[in-house]
Amino acid sequence: MILCQISDLHIKRKGALAYQRVDTADALRRCLRAVARLRPAPDAVVVTGDLVDMGDAQEYAHLREILAELAMPCYLLVGNHDHREALRQAFPEHAWLGREGFVQYAVDLGPCRLLALDTQDPPHSGGRLCAQRLQWLERELGREPAKPVILAMHHPPFVTGIGHMDRIGLPQEDRQGLAELVARHPQIERIVCGHLHRPIQRRFGASVVSTCPAPAHQVAFDLDPEAVPAFRLEPPSMQLHAWIDGEGLVSHQVVIEDYPGPYPFFESDGSLID
Repeated sequence: MILCQISDLHIKRKGALAYQRVDTADALRRCLRAVARLRPAPDAVVVTGDLVDMGDAQEYAHLREILAELAMPCYLLVGNHDHREALRQAFPEHAWLGREGFVQYAVDLGPCRLLALDTQDPPHSGGRLCAQRLQWLERELGREPAKPVILAMHHPPFVTGIGHMDRIGLPQEDRQGLAELVARHPQIERIVCGHLHRPIQRRFGASVVSTCPAPAHQVAFDLDPEAVPAFRLEPPSMQLHAWIDGEGLVSHQVVIEDYPGPYPFFESDGSLID
């Protein structure tokens, strides 16, 4: 079983650019062409949030049009840029999105289960994992305790050191609550997240948690706690999580295409940083 993870698509209305500079729709199309070239082909794709940029119906319609190129199932999560009801209206055939409330679901992927956890906390950019969401997760993990689980969520449950992103992450009490739950359920093979636009890994509970780079712009790497928000046009990437019988889950970062550079830095308003 191979699960392809992409994240933080930030699709705009047709013709619009993110930060007046980044063609996120074209980046997603290039990403999906790279997915189509993979051999063996992934069994499914999971998109760990920030599907669109402003959460409106026209953006979701644009996203739906692009994702139609995929030949395999595609499972969608909400991020802080998304709108739950607009997403459901754009993809009414996806019953796993539910009809109301949190966008949380369980999907069987061969030898594994994919559990999607909703960390959205509108109108805030930061996330939350309230007691109701953690209770749902605990119930789902109790249904098949012997089956390996890939837990997918948008906001990562750890401090990354990138200050401006950590300030819109999950609060400490929510991270602690999830860590205690994960420690009770060793069938969680991996926790896969978005939000950071960078590949980052950490031990977490009895598992490993990672964040996925984006198919378009990446958050600039800067561990100065007071660094200004900025993004960089680095090589676009995705992650592949492969279940290998007798070995477990192995995760790979895969560059989407040749990317010779340059790698300019931009502030969050799109202005170039010298």
